[in-house]
Amino acid sequence: MRANCLFNRFVRNTFEEATGSGARSGTVAAVVPRGTVQGRTPVRTRLRYGLRIGVVGVLAASLLAACGGSSGPPTLTWYINPDNGAQAKLAKTCSAQSHGAYRITTNILPNDASQQRQQLVTRLAAKDASIDLMSLDPVFVAEFAEAGFLADVPAQYRESFTKDIVKPAVEASTWKGKLIAAPFWANTQLLWYRKSLAKSAGLDMSKPLTWQQVIDAAHKLRKTVGVQADVYEGYTVWINALIAGAGGKIVENPGAIAKDLKLGVNTAAGKDAANVIRQVARQGVGGPSLSTNEESQSLALFEKPATAAFLVNWPYTWAQMAADKVPYRDRDVGWTFYPETVAGKPSRPPFGGIEIGVGKFTAHKKEAFDAVNCIRSAEHQLEYMIQSGNPSANTTAYSDPRVKKAFPMASLIERSLQRAAPRPQSQYYGDLSTALQESFSPPSSVSASTPKHAQDFILQVVKGEKLL
Repeated sequence: MRANCLFNRFVRNTFEEATGSGARSGTVAAVVPRGTVQGRTPVRTRLRYGLRIGVVGVLAASLLAACGGSSGPPTLTWYINPDNGAQAKLAKTCSAQSHGAYRITTNILPNDASQQRQQLVTRLAAKDASIDLMSLDPVFVAEFAEAGFLADVPAQYRESFTKDIVKPAVEASTWKGKLIAAPFWANTQLLWYRKSLAKSAGLDMSKPLTWQQVIDAAHKLRKTVGVQADVYEGYTVWINALIAGAGGKIVENPGAIAKDLKLGVNTAAGKDAANVIRQVARQGVGGPSLSTNEESQSLALFEKPATAAFLVNWPYTWAQMAADKVPYRDRDVGWTFYPETVAGKPSRPPFGGIEIGVGKFTAHKKEAFDAVNCIRSAEHQLEYMIQSGNPSANTTAYSDPRVKKAFPMASLIERSLQRAAPRPQSQYYGDLSTALQESFSPPSSVSASTPKHAQDFILQVVKGEKLL
């Protein structure tokens, strides 16, 4: 058996060299994920990729499944997104608490979400039994479920997996009315602002603000509004939040096949969203590199006195500003709800996070779901939030004194999560998101006709009539 496993390890390494996105076992990433909103992979790239590694992937899957051993507790492999080591610590904790029923090892996926998806899809398409658990960006759940890559959540866990969980996280873990993954941690964006500048601009930060008010104030102050508008997943996050905030939806019939897909981009809500983006670009408040700004670049604008006024970003902002030793952080930085797209309509902030799925082809489904139940428990979600800085999907965490100390805005995070807008659920999400980003890029080109162009292009892409 040992000789077989050594050979299998060689095959796994060969597979990961072929894919160019190998998981790293037992290593810890230095960067905490910032909302898991990286870009997706175009269709033609995926096709070339699949042809290149298909044979190696099937060989790897068939051999790796043999490495469990015929005696002793099963070893479960948990494919995780990069964090600061908190998931690996949870794996050890739950292994110990299982009292010998199972042991969890972790494999760290690449930083980029599209590469995470590539690696998992390729392995699962080859029915790789070595994938027991996986940390999934919410937008992957529908695609993986539709492809038959995820094991159904057993009836005994459906209630506990959703108890005290924020609604958007439950929705993101559900596909066609069936719970298909377990909510783990959740994320949302807040509006961060300089208190002194907001006051000088005449804004009442105790009341809901519109995007237009924020844009006008930044223009008056000759400062910036930090947003994410590069051609990557973060731009879809912004567009989706703007459309949802205007009362619309990008996908109106989730789960529909391509020929029946109905989109809500070319609508009044889509045009309201386009107008916000156009105003940010035309009034020059997005900064000189608006079209290439991601989370870190927009945060950098907010950390510089010469440009800082407003920022929409994830809660990691608070800890990052402390790490970056921003001098005005403690005395002059405030936070409030995400801006309204349309005055009088409550905003729908972005939603992100991680759900945990169990691989369809694992030989250890019972142990895998037992492990998930341990990992996503209220106690462990609380510990993970404190250790990693990623907000819990469980509402009970936000009343804990340790959370309140680490996150002075904890109550706002919880309330923002409850009204957050998940990105659209669709088995075509990767292509849909990329087509949307391309249609709205660069932001300076966005006009009243952009929503129609975007909707037409997305439908052509998902129907196979055009390539990205």
